[in-house]
Amino acid sequence: MASNTPEYYKEVSLRLNKVLDSVGLAEDIRWKRINMWIQSEEGMCLLYNQTGHCFGSQAEATTTPGLNSDIDIVLCQDIGAIQDFQNWAPRETNVLVVSDENTPPGYVKLQGIYKDQPLLVYNLSNDIYLLDRYGRSVLSHDNSYCTLEADAYHGPAARTYGTHLTQDEVLAVKLYAWPDQASNWLTRKRRYNWPSQETIGLIQQTGALLVPVGHKLSQEKHMEWRVSISYGEKLLMWLFNAIQYKCYILLKMINKCFIKPVVGEDALSSYHLKTCMFYLIENTPAVIWQHDNLLLLIDMCLRLLCIWIEGKICPNYFIPEENMFQCKMYDHMPGQLHNIISNLLRQEGRYLVWISCDNIGEMLVMACETPLTERELRSENVANVFIISAMYLIECMIKCAELYVRRNYLSFESQVRSRIFVCQNPRREVNTIFWKFVCSYNGSKLASESLSEEIPDQRTLYMAQELLLWGSSLDVASGKLKLAAFYIAQSNLKITEDVLNEIHENYSYKILDQNGTYEYILESILSENLSTTQLTSRYIAFPVHYHPSETNCIPKALIPEMFRFIGSDEVDSDEHYVPDIVSIDPKLYLYFLEFLCYHWQNKSLHKKVALGNIIYFIRHEKPNFEDTALNILAYCLLQEGSLEKAYNILCKSMQLKNQHNAAKLPIAVIIKVALNVIHGGQ
Repeated sequence: MASNTPEYYKEVSLRLNKVLDSVGLAEDIRWKRINMWIQSEEGMCLLYNQTGHCFGSQAEATTTPGLNSDIDIVLCQDIGAIQDFQNWAPRETNVLVVSDENTPPGYVKLQGIYKDQPLLVYNLSNDIYLLDRYGRSVLSHDNSYCTLEADAYHGPAARTYGTHLTQDEVLAVKLYAWPDQASNWLTRKRRYNWPSQETIGLIQQTGALLVPVGHKLSQEKHMEWRVSISYGEKLLMWLFNAIQYKCYILLKMINKCFIKPVVGEDALSSYHLKTCMFYLIENTPAVIWQHDNLLLLIDMCLRLLCIWIEGKICPNYFIPEENMFQCKMYDHMPGQLHNIISNLLRQEGRYLVWISCDNIGEMLVMACETPLTERELRSENVANVFIISAMYLIECMIKCAELYVRRNYLSFESQVRSRIFVCQNPRREVNTIFWKFVCSYNGSKLASESLSEEIPDQRTLYMAQELLLWGSSLDVASGKLKLAAFYIAQSNLKITEDVLNEIHENYSYKILDQNGTYEYILESILSENLSTTQLTSRYIAFPVHYHPSETNCIPKALIPEMFRFIGSDEVDSDEHYVPDIVSIDPKLYLYFLEFLCYHWQNKSLHKKVALGNIIYFIRHEKPNFEDTALNILAYCLLQEGSLEKAYNILCKSMQLKNQHNAAKLPIAVIIKVALNVIHGGQ
């Protein structure tokens, strides 16, 4: 530590480390979050049926609830980008990475190549290609993002506002070779051997992404693509040790609390701070990155930023010729930034107590007033930093499950199978989870086919049961509910009751479904060190989805839900129309199957309890598929002979969803019964 460093720096650094650990930045939580995002990437590839990756602060686990970072999703288009014709291969779209004296550093153009022969395309202008100043036909990106559905568009990104975070999706082109513009990064001299030669080799193999963004000052920005070495950046972030990790997050908090309120959101970005960290780690000895040096290291980062701001140059880490301050530093902004950071440095760490983000400042004051012990503190809200990673993975799996049922294609099924059995990485448990879902679905489908026959084949039913039993360990409820419905379809009511009782015992307040509250289970997840498969099997309840191919394995009350589009203009205009799937909340389906089971066993008291649970669930827990829930309640009331109540419930369902609502059929039946009664009375 430098001789002029205040004596309290070491003591406060140690206490600040404890505070950061207590809000969820400890190493065990960090790697749990990273593993969740790795698994989300696997699920996302299944969901989009193409190569996709998660980037940004969420995927790096370098955010907190107070920082409120979004997630960046990059979907790779099926385009062959090459830098050398030796790598050319016949495909629908091939492009050659090119640049010229007018192309800014860090940007390239993508010149078209004929798909059946390695010849460059010239003088061809259409919706795909634009002509640059040399007559080359280069790939345009004017509308490349518009193929993605979104709530809004932000530059090249399609932005979606989710329940837990904002998601930006970008279509990019994958360059599998290392970009020529970054070739010097591979060989430049590194005094302190960071990153190591082994790491450099790994990063070189990841190539780069070509993102549809042109340089703001370029006259040809609509045909330029930014070189983004996102894979390498993420790998370097994962290699940060504990103190480097915390130092970067603290820089982001300082930026949010002290800099952005004065100069705006875009002046100093997280990417600038990340670049600062990369350069500083590369040019300092590893021994300095210790817990008791945290304040000193923050000062060093701020001083490097000051130097860059004063010179109005922030060199890209991989392509130093690219100045990332260009188009950022206008008029008086550099002076403002320099004054703010210089003022922070003069305070010698005292500004930390004013960091409002995640109550870090307040907690640091409290930590400095109590004895420093070796016991690692953990606040009650530590799970909040974990929740977004866990919930994104769960929601991704829910979407994957629904998409699989909707597609019902053998090609998709074989793709999933190949992904599962080829993948040997034990962290990719998402494959195991999804394969259990596939087994549950295929078991129900196989049973439905057999039950449609006049005399069902018992060997087929046994095989279907085995698949359903294996799929029943998918989660707490959905797999077991399909198994229970299978037994009901065969009138095996005693076995059905046993399965439903098992679900009911496990379906406690600690279960997380789409309506659940998350805080109940997160502390358990963290303390038990659960794998993803254990997490889903113990604490997660996915929605239940049924495809028309499972018709004979579901209660009759749900069948109209599959055909609610019949007679609509949408069906008439779509020759490839397939009946819709049924999606139902797992808790509601549990109560409904209990009602049916007790109804057919003439257990009146148990049946009334199940009906009461259905009513309570609809009134107080706000089902995701509310029209289906009301239609199920109406069906139960009809079984009880309460025509008027059932009719009122169905009318309420129609008010919620007038188009494509399965309530129309039972409403017509009730009206017909009422008319028969009236005419019979006359």
